[in-house]
Amino acid sequence: MLDTQIPLAERLRPKSLADFIGQEHLVGQGKVLEQMIKSGKAHSVLFWGPPGVGKTTLAQIVAHSLSMPFFTLSAIDSGVKEVRAVIDLAKKAGHALLFIDEIHRFNKAQQDSLLGAVEKGIITLIGATTENPSFEVIGALLSRCQVYVLEALTPNHLTALVANAMEKDPWLKEQGVTIKEYEALFQLSGGDARRLLNLLELVVASLPTGVKEVTNAHVQEIVQRKMAVYDKSGEQHYDIISAFIKSMRGSDPNAAVYYLARMIEGGEDPKFIARRMVILASEDIGMANPNALLLATSCFQAVEMIGYPECRIILSQTAVYLATSPKSNASYMAIEEALALVRQTGDLSIPLHLRNAPTKLMKQLNYGKGYEYAHSHEGNFVDIEFLPENIAGTTLYNPGANAAENKVRESLRQKWKEKYGY
Repeated sequence: MLDTQIPLAERLRPKSLADFIGQEHLVGQGKVLEQMIKSGKAHSVLFWGPPGVGKTTLAQIVAHSLSMPFFTLSAIDSGVKEVRAVIDLAKKAGHALLFIDEIHRFNKAQQDSLLGAVEKGIITLIGATTENPSFEVIGALLSRCQVYVLEALTPNHLTALVANAMEKDPWLKEQGVTIKEYEALFQLSGGDARRLLNLLELVVASLPTGVKEVTNAHVQEIVQRKMAVYDKSGEQHYDIISAFIKSMRGSDPNAAVYYLARMIEGGEDPKFIARRMVILASEDIGMANPNALLLATSCFQAVEMIGYPECRIILSQTAVYLATSPKSNASYMAIEEALALVRQTGDLSIPLHLRNAPTKLMKQLNYGKGYEYAHSHEGNFVDIEFLPENIAGTTLYNPGANAAENKVRESLRQKWKEKYGY
């Protein structure tokens, strides 16, 4: 008998790579996970990707396919004690696979507690994270894991997930419903497969009597009516951080603090909030107020040291500072234009006078010849060419229209005259 108390996403969770939808670069024939299972031996990995793209499912498939003892911990409600308990069980079993969801929420001490067991082969670790593991996982543990990047699901993947559900789930088949329009389902699920399937189940269960087609209008009406039941925090995680960033970019400290409070009340990871402010300080303020990046970076470090509830004050101060700061995206645009230029022009030859000449042969080949040391000239400046010949005179940094960058523009104009058009 079908247990409809189990969410649709859980009822349909794939048991093998053959049933898995998406991440073809990892699960396709001859790809890394297929090869791992085929070899019969798992290695420690970190799955990095957005929510709901298959991190937990892939961990379970690996464990099931290799018939390994399998333990799961969530970094939200587990600590060193729970990790050590699993390690003890793994020792008794001889070896086990440990899946840690949201491993980026583990602090250094908690991650350190895993190291010995991973090194000795007592456990094979599979960690899942939505955050860049280079920033969130300690180096010693990161070096012992292979990082696999999971990609966002495409509309084709999401359509396939819905079609698979309609075909294979007995309860859905029993309802006799067809999906006429997909856009609202996809938009409201935000590319998260788990949320998509659970939203589909909610919508089908809530259709008015006699209605057998799911349209965008049905989805939107039902979600608005039952949002509190369907999703208390998942979707808003993205909506509120978006509103928070746009409020600071738009110089509205009142809205910024309001959305900050919404995230704090919702239990949002303070490091997640602080990290986004560090990015904004450079992307949206930049040279208009270089101190913004210093304060945002200090905020991130302070949040790591202090944590809730006191760090709310530091987060608020930083949000207000960033919101009230002058804005410029000139540095951000400069690197974007520079990257586009590099992709377009390739590996251009470095001017000889800028090359390093550590050997006699290189000196004979005129490496470094003609270079002028800026500090040997008046004003610590000398007018020589620094860009490759093919792109000489290309302007990539255009100072923004604000007090600080107006001074920068004037300084550059005096130095470079007409060369860069300042």
